[in-house]
Amino acid sequence: MTDSVYTQLLDLACGAFLLAAVVVLWLRQLSSIVQVFALQGVALAAVAALLGLHEDRLGLLAVAAGIGLLRAGALPRLMLRALTAGTPHRSHPHYQEDVSENRETRPLVNVAASLLSAALLTLLAYAVSRPLVELHPTPATRALPVGLAVVLIGFFTLVTRRRALAQVVGFLLLDNGITVTAFLAASGVPLIVELGVSFDVLLAVLVLQILTTRMRAAFGGTGIDDLRELRD
Repeated sequence: MTDSVYTQLLDLACGAFLLAAVVVLWLRQLSSIVQVFALQGVALAAVAALLGLHEDRLGLLAVAAGIGLLRAGALPRLMLRALTAGTPHRSHPHYQEDVSENRETRPLVNVAASLLSAALLTLLAYAVSRPLVELHPTPATRALPVGLAVVLIGFFTLVTRRRALAQVVGFLLLDNGITVTAFLAASGVPLIVELGVSFDVLLAVLVLQILTTRMRAAFGGTGIDDLRELRD
């Protein structure tokens, strides 16, 4: 792989990675948000694979394969199961679809303001990371602002959404941003470290599935505001 092809493919993967985070802010359907998160997992795996191919590191290729299986396959599947857990099947005689339960209907920030905030956070990420890029300008380090921007967008999603699943997607966006920043800044992380982090994330999503099932059974929905009823 030539340097020019490597640079173009890396820029394309990082662009898709950032675009997926922005699209999450634009969408309201929770199932669509999960699908976009899965596509971001593919882009993250592509970044790791390109770094591994460019540097001839089999360890990074193994990490890329693991990321693809977990973040583009297992985690989205678990989140979709959490979205439908505890709801009656369509063939049930008393089935009645709750449209609001499958959508983020009342975010703290509307779509237009969310997209504007994403643009401002991306500019902030480029401004903050500029000194780091100038220390060692390579195709990988020049893409560092993308990772930082996704970290900020993930945190923004986490604090502005009301549905439990949407907030978990924000947390996972933040984690993806940290992961891609580590790849771009240090040419990847050891396999054992990535496995440890991935298992922690998997455990968090499993806990989410149990939590959403219990919330839906107790309150009839997964809105975070419903948890206020637990106070005395």
